[in-house]
Amino acid sequence: MPAEWEPHEATWIGWPHNRTDWPGKFTPIPWVYGEIARKLVPREIVRVLVNNRQHKARARRVLGRVGVDLRRVEFFQFPTNRGWTRDFGPIFVRRGPAAPGGVPGLEASMTKRNRDGHPPRVAVQQQIASSELAIVRFRFNAWAKYPDWQMDDKVPDRVAEALRCPLLPARVGHHDFVLEGGSVDVNGRGTLITTEECLLDSKVQVRNRGLGRQQIESALKANLGVSNVLWLGCGIAGDDTHGHVDDVCRFVSAGTVLLCEENDSRDANYVPLAENRERLQGMRLENGSRIEVIALPMPAPLYVDGQRLPASYANFYIANAAVLVPTFNDLNDRTALGILGEFFRDRPVVGIHAVDLVWGLGTLHCLTQQQPSTSKMS
Repeated sequence: MPAEWEPHEATWIGWPHNRTDWPGKFTPIPWVYGEIARKLVPREIVRVLVNNRQHKARARRVLGRVGVDLRRVEFFQFPTNRGWTRDFGPIFVRRGPAAPGGVPGLEASMTKRNRDGHPPRVAVQQQIASSELAIVRFRFNAWAKYPDWQMDDKVPDRVAEALRCPLLPARVGHHDFVLEGGSVDVNGRGTLITTEECLLDSKVQVRNRGLGRQQIESALKANLGVSNVLWLGCGIAGDDTHGHVDDVCRFVSAGTVLLCEENDSRDANYVPLAENRERLQGMRLENGSRIEVIALPMPAPLYVDGQRLPASYANFYIANAAVLVPTFNDLNDRTALGILGEFFRDRPVVGIHAVDLVWGLGTLHCLTQQQPSTSKMS
């Protein structure tokens, strides 16, 4: 799985439609999506999931009004339950030295396709052998919390078919492996970071019941081409996903992470984030070197109707044309933008107002999913 800062062919987003995600605040949300797309299209395609023709027409109208070049937008009529594309959308892997002559999951992919009536084993093997990209077919169950996920779960299959891209089912033994994109972050060199609260929880929001740390690590290594899994403890307060790492800690280079830090000892995030820093200080990268850990401030707590929201600058998205950073009308907005600007001097760092967006319990990284370029990396 390439690092997010490596070149993209496209960014996938699911156009918003589920008003229950933003109760009482849905009206401004499509306009935030439009602003995000406007920042992406100068240097990559934006691929938009829509439910039907009417949904597509509404999306086109908003995108056109905010100045998006619609020649750089492609629509796919794949119905969704929600718009959090990071978590249910296609997770792409690219052929590399970690998988010479093949891709992890090849045999399982060929077997499944034969059972489903798709091309025979030889044809599928030829397809994978000639493809630089594949989609790892993790399952999605709405964060093990909500009952409506069936349409979201079908999106990777539909994208693979539309792109004629190999689809590699992620399995542990005889069971499908459940994973959301926001629960992991990679440096593109073999190291992945995640949290115990999300992937090892056995009581609250259980993704893969009965699987322990060793089995989950093995599944991550086999399906994402990593060799080194780093475990943080907990996520942030207000996180509906129960511990996604993309609200806590993100790679900004092969050897550097930005880790959220809370300075108010009375805040619920103070102890968990401090414990995560202690863990990282004792960890090593895939090559044995230490990780450079840079503190990223937290915004002041945000609440709506008494509910704590997962406002975090770590939910930024690294695109070809810009690094998009959620901002919250907070004194730390400028500090966070400045810190990210130090690491991404090859593209602008742009703040996107996310006070309304975070009422949906996610922001920029949660609603985007990158499709890597197949061009040779420099």
